[in-house]
Amino acid sequence: MTGLKNQVIKGLKIVIRYGLIVINDGFICFPTKKDLIVFESFNGNDVNDNPAAIYRALITQKPELAHTAYFGVKPRLYRQLHAKYPDIKLVKRFSLKWVWLMAHAKYWVNNSRMPNWWRKNRQTVYIQTWHGTPLKHLGVDIEHVAIPGTRTQDYYRQFTQEAARWRYLIAPNDYSEQIFKSAFQFQNQFLEIGYPRNDVLYHQNKPEVIAQLKQQLVGDATTTVVTYAPTWRDDDAIKTGQYHFKLPFDLGHFFEQVDEQTILVIRPHYLVKDRIDIAGYESRVKILADEDISNLYLITDLLITDYSSVMFDFANLKRPMLFYAYDLEHYRDQLRGFYFDYQAEIPGPLATNENQLLANLKAFQQTGTFGDFHERLVQFNQKYCRWEDGTASQQVADLILGGIAK
Repeated sequence: MTGLKNQVIKGLKIVIRYGLIVINDGFICFPTKKDLIVFESFNGNDVNDNPAAIYRALITQKPELAHTAYFGVKPRLYRQLHAKYPDIKLVKRFSLKWVWLMAHAKYWVNNSRMPNWWRKNRQTVYIQTWHGTPLKHLGVDIEHVAIPGTRTQDYYRQFTQEAARWRYLIAPNDYSEQIFKSAFQFQNQFLEIGYPRNDVLYHQNKPEVIAQLKQQLVGDATTTVVTYAPTWRDDDAIKTGQYHFKLPFDLGHFFEQVDEQTILVIRPHYLVKDRIDIAGYESRVKILADEDISNLYLITDLLITDYSSVMFDFANLKRPMLFYAYDLEHYRDQLRGFYFDYQAEIPGPLATNENQLLANLKAFQQTGTFGDFHERLVQFNQKYCRWEDGTASQQVADLILGGIAK
C-alpha cells in the first residue's frame, strides 16, 4: 500500500493519527513495544548513512535486536535491497506491516524528514540523525524555496512541524548545532557526538583496508582514486524529488591531466536521477551511486566537490580536496546562500571554470597534495571535526539500549 493517508481496504477506512489506528471512525490504541525500532535512510532509498551505523552498533552489542529492528524501504527497491542486505529485516514503506510497526515502535531513527501527514505515536522516541554539516541554507533559513510545486511558507511550516517531533537531533559540530537551532527551530535535545557514519573513518583508515576496498570497488588495489561528489541544484528538477545532472567537465580533458593509474569515481547526490554519460571511458570511470559513501572516502586520494557537505566528512581524513564551483555566484547569491565565507574557508583550491579545474588537477598529479592549503585543512578539521572520535554510533546505541532497559 503506497501513499497511505486515508485508505479503504476491504471496506475499512483506515487513518493513522498520533499512534492511533482509526478504523471506520473508531479508535484502536496500541502501546509501543520497547524493543521495536524502525530505521529509515534517505526516504527508504537504501540501508546506509547514520541510521545504518547506529543499527550495526546496536546489533553488535545486543544481537537479539536483529529480530525487532527494521529498515523502511521504498517498495520498488525492496527486492534489490533484500538481496543486498539479507540479514536485515526490511519493510515496505506505507505497507500495512509498516503501518503496524511504525505505530508500535518505541524508536524511530531517521536521517531525513518523515511526511507530516504521518503522525507519531506520543510514546515513540524520534531520533533524527540528519545527514550533513550545512554549508548552504537549510529549512526556514532558505529565503526562497525553489523546489517545484512547493510554496516557501508551506515549506517552512512543514519543516518546523517535522522538527518539533524530534526528541533528539545529532549535531556533528558546534557550528551545525547553532544552524540547526535556527533552520529547524529545534528546541529539544542535541546529541553533541559527531556523525555515526564517520566512525568507520577512524576505525578503518588503514593501508590494508584501503587496498582491499580499492580492489573491490574499482578493480585495482594500487590505483589513485579521484572522487567527484557534487551536490544537487534545487532549480534543475526533473520532477519533485528528482534532479538533473550533467558532468560539468570533459572526461577527455580530465584524463589528459592525470596518469594512467588514475581512476575517476563519480558519486552523484541521491536525489539525482539522470543517467551519466561516460561512453568511451568505462574502464576509467566508475559511477558508484549506491555504495556506502564512507567506503568511497576511504579509497579517495583526492576529493572534488562543490557545495556538498561531503567536504566536512572527508575532512576527518585530512586528505586533499579541490573545489569546482562553476556556478558559484548563482548558487550562493540566488539559489541557496551560504552560512560561511565559502572562498575564505574551503580547505583546498577553488576552480570556477574547467581550465582552472584542469590546472589544479595537473598540480595535484605532480605533487599529490596542495601544499598551500595544508594549514587551512588543519584548521578546517579542528573546527568541523572536533566532536568526531569514532564513538558516535555506540553513544546512540547506548541511549536506545538504556531506554529499552527501563
